[in-house]
Amino acid sequence: MNHRPSTRSKPQPDSTALPQSAPPRWHRPSPLVCIGLVIGAAFFLHGLWISELTPLRILRGFSRLWNFLDQAIPPNPRRLGSVIQATLETFEMALVGTVFGAILSLPVAILAAKNTTPHPMIFAASRSFVTLLRVIPDLVWGLIFIIVVGLGPAAGIMALTADTMGFCGKFFAERIEEIEPGPVEALRAIGASQISIIFGAIFPAALPSFVASTLFALESSVRSAVVLGLVGAGGIGVELSTSMQLLRYDEAFMVIIVIFVVVLLVEQISSLIRRRIIGNAHG
Repeated sequence: MNHRPSTRSKPQPDSTALPQSAPPRWHRPSPLVCIGLVIGAAFFLHGLWISELTPLRILRGFSRLWNFLDQAIPPNPRRLGSVIQATLETFEMALVGTVFGAILSLPVAILAAKNTTPHPMIFAASRSFVTLLRVIPDLVWGLIFIIVVGLGPAAGIMALTADTMGFCGKFFAERIEEIEPGPVEALRAIGASQISIIFGAIFPAALPSFVASTLFALESSVRSAVVLGLVGAGGIGVELSTSMQLLRYDEAFMVIIVIFVVVLLVEQISSLIRRRIIGNAHG
């Protein structure tokens, strides 16, 4: 009995199948990268050395922390009234400083954005000004304005205003540069002035981002206001500093709890508002 050879062809590989990509190959880093890594490692090791951070020192620190908690718990609410009053002052400092800083950031951002600045020299000067405000820590601003206006909330508000201008000025300018040029060109085509273009096309398009950035700045300002109080710029930081210096750890722990609650509430409310604003803007 003859068997015919099978005419069934062997299955051919699918020509439409995607070729398997080769695994990424390791490339030798350039000499510049190697030098940078060596310098970074040297700074890291030197930082560990000058800090004298050893396991024994950390263990001893935990024992001191236990002693602190033993004296701090339970928290003492004896000065809760003054703590709440100082907390309100801290929030008001943060709010006023943030609002002032955000408002003052608007003209600076217009001058610091490539598509709205009137001249390249003004653009460079505005960008440098925003960078200067941003790179100086808020604590340093606080010390500077304490010299200017003395101890108290006024110095804290001025420091937070400068810090907010550095933060919001950068993000406002970047958002202005990202605006779609269509509405701006349409207004310019009908002869609208630069002021009309700014208020008719640029600010409406960038407003949700402006508000979100301002809320971020408010969160940061609340935390910064606490630290500014430690150097005498008003707020709850003064209460915390006083309690710690007098070794009244139970009162200090009460202040820490209040700070935690306030910062947490501000962050949660700010996050909720931002989600609503961004959702409405995209909706």
